[in-house]
Amino acid sequence: MSSLHDTVDISGRVLVSGSAEGEVLFTDTALSFWGGADAVTGEIIDRHHPLSGERLTGRVLALPTSRGSCTGSGVILELILNGQGPAAIVLEHPEAIITLGVIAAEEVFGRSIPVIAVGKQAFAALKTAKRVRISDAVAGVGSDIALTDADKAILAGERGDAAAVAMRIVLRMAALEGATELIDITRAHIDGCIYTGPGGLAFAEKLRDLGGRVVVPTTLNAISVDHRRWQAQGVPEALGRPAAAVADAYVAMGAQATFTCAPYLLDDRPARDEQIVWAESNAVVYANSVLGARTMKYPDYLDIAIGLTGRAPKAGCHLPEQRAPQVRVTVPPLEDVDDSLWPLIGYLIGTVSPDAIPLVEGLSGHRPDTDALKAFGAAFATTSAAPMFHIADVTPEALDPKGFAAPDLPTISLTHQDLLRAWQELNGAEAGPVQLVSLGNPHFSATELAALAALCRNKTRHPHVPLVVTCGRAEMAKAEASGDVAVLTAFGVTLVNDTCWCMVTEPVIPVDAKVIMTNSGKYAHYGPGLTGRTMRFGSLAACVEAAVTGEDRGGMPGWLGAPVGNR
Repeated sequence: MSSLHDTVDISGRVLVSGSAEGEVLFTDTALSFWGGADAVTGEIIDRHHPLSGERLTGRVLALPTSRGSCTGSGVILELILNGQGPAAIVLEHPEAIITLGVIAAEEVFGRSIPVIAVGKQAFAALKTAKRVRISDAVAGVGSDIALTDADKAILAGERGDAAAVAMRIVLRMAALEGATELIDITRAHIDGCIYTGPGGLAFAEKLRDLGGRVVVPTTLNAISVDHRRWQAQGVPEALGRPAAAVADAYVAMGAQATFTCAPYLLDDRPARDEQIVWAESNAVVYANSVLGARTMKYPDYLDIAIGLTGRAPKAGCHLPEQRAPQVRVTVPPLEDVDDSLWPLIGYLIGTVSPDAIPLVEGLSGHRPDTDALKAFGAAFATTSAAPMFHIADVTPEALDPKGFAAPDLPTISLTHQDLLRAWQELNGAEAGPVQLVSLGNPHFSATELAALAALCRNKTRHPHVPLVVTCGRAEMAKAEASGDVAVLTAFGVTLVNDTCWCMVTEPVIPVDAKVIMTNSGKYAHYGPGLTGRTMRFGSLAACVEAAVTGEDRGGMPGWLGAPVGNR
């Protein structure tokens, strides 16, 4: 690294080729582009991030890595195509989600920016740099990856143009991951069906028009609208029609219209050690951690590329040795916990283990069920880039932590004060009136709908506080059969299918709503940036109480601390 007239020339491992020069926008904090950057304006909208309010446009973004949502690649694609993206991206180390968004723009639309990984020391030096220059950087293309005759046939176009484009994307990402061969996968879950803007729609329709067809059973993530009812809900045509069109393009390629961000709730779920390709951050960590299936944290657009080819890089969590924990996190003794523990502790552990797979100790005595693990994993995946977690004596690969050589792991010991700090971070709004109660991020299960029905029974909702739940069609059908939907409807709950809170906008969110109450650690984090509202966080019971009284009084659960008023 050398400098001339305040411009620093940089080099490193080139992930995407190109040349660029510009003002440095530096951060040493990982960023999720979904929920963290506005795809239209280029503004950083993650209100928890040090760069909040800054503009990416035309600058050289230097950040260590991404975190959170797999949809970050879709935001990168939109930024590049609409001219609001950075001039280049400099990473501390190679990263898949950001890089894939640039590769998709280049392979399908011929638009690109350079992406380069420079290593820890050189990256740290950029903190004081004003301008940087990347000159004629050339990336590897995966030519040293061993291909089968079938792979070569796909690459040569014998299975159609869409499959050939998809194979090129798979090979470029395999090279980034350091894979030397590809593996067969048995199923896919597509997160790229979320509408991030016209670029994502054009990407899906291009693959469809090139004859793309998935070659393995493929489910679809929650989309940006309730596909069957968006018009009745008052969603503007400008969002409803293109959002539905993205979903339709993936269905036309053979994917199932499941439209859920919790595919692990479907009756047909992956088995232990099954090799799959799932995108959607919470689904990835649940599949790896709770089901014991094997998937990397696949970015949007790589998911469909693998679905079209049936082939994935043999790397990451597909390999047993890449699934071992890298850090131990101990949780302090807690008594009489409620359901708010799981999203809170998942969020907190993600912040202290931002890129390392943790082995969590101290939680098994609380006997987490599948809903608790879902809430934990979703919040963890929001603040950590790690593709999985282990909970000692709970998750399948951690039932015997001695198998991990756990004594050799570095240890992070959480304190009650750490939990209190996380609670305060998730409660960004002052205690007091709320104008909306938001549940179902990730999608509610039938058992969560039953628990909600039990809390709502014989109570009256505040007339000015909507309680809205997002859930998958299949889980709602179970709740209808059990009679829980009737109870919820009597209380005044609004049930929304197909979409999820990371995509829900007005008018489902009332125009005059200023404070949203949720039991989701994921939504408490993303909500301010996505909606412009402030958030209250608490247990399911606290959310129902807020829907009845019209306010959250700010009491903390007994296991965390004494009740308090306004912070």
